[in-house]
Amino acid sequence: MAGGIIMNQSGGKEYPGKMTLFVFFACLVASSGGLIFGYDIGISGGVTSMDSFLSKFFPSVYRKEKEVVTTNQYCKFDSQLLTLFTSSLYLAALIASFFASAVTRVFGRKWSMFAGGITFLVGAAINGAAENVFMLILGRILLGIGVGFANQSVPVYLSEMAPAKLRGMLNIGFQLMITIGIFAANLINYGTSKIAGGWGWRVSLGLAAVPAAIITVGSLILPDTPNSLIERGHDEKAQTMLSKIRGTTDIRDEYDDLVAASEESKTVKHPWRNITEKKYRAQLTMAILIPFFQQLTGINVIMFYAPVLFKTIGFADDASLVSAVITGLVNMFATFVSIISADKAGRRFLFLQGGTQMLICQIIVGTLIGIQFGTSGVATISRGYAVCIVFFICVYVAGFAWSWGPLGWLVPSEIFPLEIRSAGQSINVSVNMFFTFVIGQAFLTLLCHLKFGLFYFFGGWVLIMTVFIALFLPETKNVPIEEMVLVWKRHWFWGNFIANEDVHVGGNKV
Repeated sequence: MAGGIIMNQSGGKEYPGKMTLFVFFACLVASSGGLIFGYDIGISGGVTSMDSFLSKFFPSVYRKEKEVVTTNQYCKFDSQLLTLFTSSLYLAALIASFFASAVTRVFGRKWSMFAGGITFLVGAAINGAAENVFMLILGRILLGIGVGFANQSVPVYLSEMAPAKLRGMLNIGFQLMITIGIFAANLINYGTSKIAGGWGWRVSLGLAAVPAAIITVGSLILPDTPNSLIERGHDEKAQTMLSKIRGTTDIRDEYDDLVAASEESKTVKHPWRNITEKKYRAQLTMAILIPFFQQLTGINVIMFYAPVLFKTIGFADDASLVSAVITGLVNMFATFVSIISADKAGRRFLFLQGGTQMLICQIIVGTLIGIQFGTSGVATISRGYAVCIVFFICVYVAGFAWSWGPLGWLVPSEIFPLEIRSAGQSINVSVNMFFTFVIGQAFLTLLCHLKFGLFYFFGGWVLIMTVFIALFLPETKNVPIEEMVLVWKRHWFWGNFIANEDVHVGGNKV
């Protein structure tokens, strides 16, 4: 290593870099791509609990919901068509993320965000004007394409723009926007459910155009990342941009590392094939298992179906929506804990602490529901008992919001070398969307069959993923993206997959 260079915890160089106003606003605009994802997560569960929506599009579910109170509460919403409305978006996002990979690599991150915003805008218009289930699902598919493009490009953009010491905080802005979107959607659902005439669901679905417009317009004014500019042959622009976002002219070492990474990436003609090579085994494993585990925390059970879930445990219509608003508020504010601590306490600590907290809460909630409803699903619970359940659900949501929520997007976006970064992020998004689709499609059926045991089911997965993190994820805080290979090489397990000649930093073997 060159003399005079500060060494970071990975044994690599520590580049100069600070929070500039330019970087802050660029990351703020880019992270608004999370609004479309969050708004949809929050809005769909509320809309599917509105009587006017159910009676128009899913009359069989509406009739079952209105049956006498002795109906099994676990099974009253079980409808594959209803869950297809919610989960079709995620299947579309899965497929779109692969196309987004090519757009992100060839045209740049900002144009991938633009494509996502425009498509989401059209989907919102179709859903707001829907007259039949076909229009609903067509709109959902377009929304899904938008989500696929945004989720593929935004985390990569944020990780590339941020200085290494602030990468966690700035990248988690994406998750913060998701939580703001969820919370805003819950408030809107609460308001539109009271609109006389039963057309409030149109307002809820149509207002998805607002976050879509924000990211669409915002992407047009965003600068390209230095990594993307170098990747596409604009070296002088990249050097100017790097100096601008770091707030210093002392960028030679970082710039040289970016150029070296780009030159190495150009030797990779087939990133989808190369990503399966032995030396990338650690990154590929994380890109698959982290989003897989994120969905099996059970969080989307809460966020998709919060109003439905609260109705199921005995809340009235308004009370269920209020409870969903409360969980959305907890989710949003708890994310700030991660923003503050991800670059200080580290990724591993938050993963392990949050996982432990979620596991305890899932056991408690499952037990509380089981005591009252048993396996028959028939019971009337008191207000105090219901409040107790909501409290522990909120503690669970808080644990997710400062661990698996933001870190599930942050860690995969920061661990890939440039030559496979777009492909790696596409795998991350597609796995996330696939299991979101599976869980979304299966949840109401699982609730009907597993009953309160569903919380134990997800709790078991949280235990497994927490052990996985403890054993296999090294700490990645404050490490420049182009030097992340040093972290993997020093790991007790993943180091066995990386040969010494595969470790390059700044174009030199380490």
